[in-house]
Amino acid sequence: MENFTFVNPTKIIFGKATESGVGREVKPFSSRVLLHYGRNSIKKSGLFDRICRSLDKEGIQHVELGGVSPNPRLSLAREGIRICREKNLDFILAVGGGSVIDSAKAIAAGVPYTGDVWDFYLKKATIASMLPVGVVLTIPAAGSESSNGSVITNEEGWYKKDAGSELMRPRFAIMNPELTFTLPPYQTACGAADIMAHVMERYFTNARAVEFTDRLCEATLKTMINHVPRVLADPESYDSRAEIMWAGTIAHNDLLSTGRIGDWGSHMIEHELSGIYDVAHGAGLAVVFPAWMKKVYRHDMARFAQFAQRVWNVDYDFADPARTALEGIRRLEVFFHEIGLPVTLKELGVKDDRLQEMARKCTERGPVGNFVKLGRDEVLEVYKLAV
Repeated sequence: MENFTFVNPTKIIFGKATESGVGREVKPFSSRVLLHYGRNSIKKSGLFDRICRSLDKEGIQHVELGGVSPNPRLSLAREGIRICREKNLDFILAVGGGSVIDSAKAIAAGVPYTGDVWDFYLKKATIASMLPVGVVLTIPAAGSESSNGSVITNEEGWYKKDAGSELMRPRFAIMNPELTFTLPPYQTACGAADIMAHVMERYFTNARAVEFTDRLCEATLKTMINHVPRVLADPESYDSRAEIMWAGTIAHNDLLSTGRIGDWGSHMIEHELSGIYDVAHGAGLAVVFPAWMKKVYRHDMARFAQFAQRVWNVDYDFADPARTALEGIRRLEVFFHEIGLPVTLKELGVKDDRLQEMARKCTERGPVGNFVKLGRDEVLEVYKLAV
């Protein structure tokens, strides 16, 4: 087990109708807030009005900035920074899923910074201070509601990059599973793939003697496997929605990272897909992750066989462990298909004419991944395995 320090200060407020108390949660931090959200779904559902009433009740002024898209854009983050500076706003309230929260974090980091916020994503600068961020979560997927990271897409060149800092962890996250009842099936499935990918990025590690967190990872994956089909069959199953929402937070709040060194190569490989083609991140991960597994499983056959046996209930083949490992990968693909996700680039609607470009951009800063380090040629092989 690796040495570790675990700190996660995000306050979680979980359960029915909890969004009605958002004003009370914001008040200790600010009286002038940027209310950041995606499209008009929160207005159609009435959530926007409930949020505003709660803020008004506490005397909190708020300026709205909507329009966040999946794979959030740098240009909107820059606009948010301009608004906050111009109107002297000192708190960002994100109402939405991972894209909204990531955009809110970019704005919060950019306001006190004298340079361009994109510097943080290019690793040219380190975040030294940022405005506080609060969250009302509507889509369980990215885990950004209590993570220390943000991912933004720059329209100039269509680069999708990440930035990270402990300062990025939101001060609070309000999580009401009822807010997820109206999620379309495809969005629910994409969120599930994202959650599972966050667990698998941590699960496939070269660290030894990590049985406790192995078991936590496996339990999180099995919870997703059990409950995602249930909510697809019954979208208003509160208990199953709650299980998925909480699993999404635990998958990416770094508890499952303790004592381990995660891989994260698959995320970097997928970022080029969603950066260029604007596909849903979870759908891209459903394509990339099995392909990555097929490329690297021989590096640690025992771990892949353990994944197959403990997560997918594959009988261990003592004469041929590789067969066990490959069957686990196959069952992951089957699961993704069963919940309505693609597992090939062709199914995703992505042509193979830009694979070389994606492999080059993915490795511009050097090899990706920690479980197995992949250079440009190896990343290209992963893309080809996904065709």
